[in-house]
Amino acid sequence: MPVTVLLVDDEPLVRAGLRAVLEAQPDIEVVGEAADGAAVIPLVRQLRPDVVAMDVRMPLMDGIEATRAVLRTVEQPPKIVVVTTFENDEYVYEALRAGADGFLLKRARPAEIVHAVRLVAEGESLLFPASVRQLAAQYGDEGGNRAARAAMERAQLTEREAEVLRLMTRGLSNAEIAARLVVGAETVKSHVSGVLAKLGARDRTQAVIAAYESGFVAPG
Repeated sequence: MPVTVLLVDDEPLVRAGLRAVLEAQPDIEVVGEAADGAAVIPLVRQLRPDVVAMDVRMPLMDGIEATRAVLRTVEQPPKIVVVTTFENDEYVYEALRAGADGFLLKRARPAEIVHAVRLVAEGESLLFPASVRQLAAQYGDEGGNRAARAAMERAQLTEREAEVLRLMTRGLSNAEIAARLVVGAETVKSHVSGVLAKLGARDRTQAVIAAYESGFVAPG
C-alpha cells in the first residue's frame, strides 16, 4: 500500500511542487490539498492520510494550532510534518512540542522530501536529529522545565529504557539501536514502546522532545 499524503500550504506553487516530487514515487500518493490549517481536520477525517505535510505559517490557522487540533480531535491521527522556510525557527520547535513528528525545509531537495515522508510514515527513526537538538538548545527551557522534569521522574525508566532513549535522541533507528546494544530488533521495539508509554508520548519525536525539555539529556 502506498504512503498517502495530505498537503497543506497557502501557496499553490509550494503544493504543486511537493505534489510533483511525491507523486513521482511509486510508493507515495497525494490524496488531497488544503490552503489553510482550518481545513485540515475535515480532510483528515475524510481522506485518512498517513502523513500530513503542513506549512508552519498560514493566515487563518497556522501549523502549530492545526497540529494541536488534529491530535486533540482525530482518532488515530496521521503523522504530521511541518514545512518551513527557516530551519532555526521557534515556530518549528513549537510545532514539535505540539506533537508534530518532524519538519521539512521548503528548499529541501526532492530526495530529502521523499526520504522525510517515508521516514516519518515508518516511525522508527528521528527526522533530522541534529536540527531537533539545535532547536531544543535554542528554544527549549535551559536545564529542563519543572513539568517535564516531573513527568520524567514519574516515568521511572529502567536503566535499559533510559539507554534506549539516549540513543533515540541521537537519531538512531531501531535496527541501529539493536546493533549498538547487541540485542534483537524486537527487543528494542519493546523498549521503545515502553519508553513511549511511560512518558505518555505518541511517538519517538515526542519522547525525544521530552528528553530535552526535562534535562534528561542536554541538547547542546
